[in-house]
Formats: sequence, structure tokens, C-alpha cells
Amino acid sequence: MRYLAALLIAVFFAGNALSGQCPSLVSQIDQQLQSAQLDSETETRVKELRDQGEALHNQGKHTESVKVLKRAINELEAAS
Repeated sequence: MRYLAALLIAVFFAGNALSGQCPSLVSQIDQQLQSAQLDSETETRVKELRDQGEALHNQGKHTESVKVLKRAINELEAAS
């Protein structure tokens, strides 16, 4: 029983930790987009990933949001 309670608490706090990470990743993408020199196709793809990540965050799907936002950051860094 204690194990189950500890597991539930850990899952709850992990979700909350990820929820705080999403807005900072969105902000990081926005800052990098301002200074990055990207072709229009890459810029469009990064903006779509950013918007998708923000939508997932707003739906409470923080783990998925972080994955999508990090993919956008990786594409930005690869193109720069």
C-alpha cells in the first residue's frame, strides 16, 4: 500500500514539474526564432511544432508537449 501511495505521489509531482517546463520551452523557441535565419519551410515546421506543443500543454498533456517542443528546439539548432 505504501508503495502504491509513493508511486502516485511521484507521478503527480512529475506531471507538475513537466507542466512548468512547457512555457519556458515555448519562450526559448520564440527567442530563438527571432534571431535564427531559417528557410521558410524550416521556420514553418518549427512554428507548427511550437504551436502543437503549446496546445498539448493547454490540454494537460505535458509529457507529450515537452517531447514536441524539444523536437522544435532540435530542428532550430540543426538549421542554425
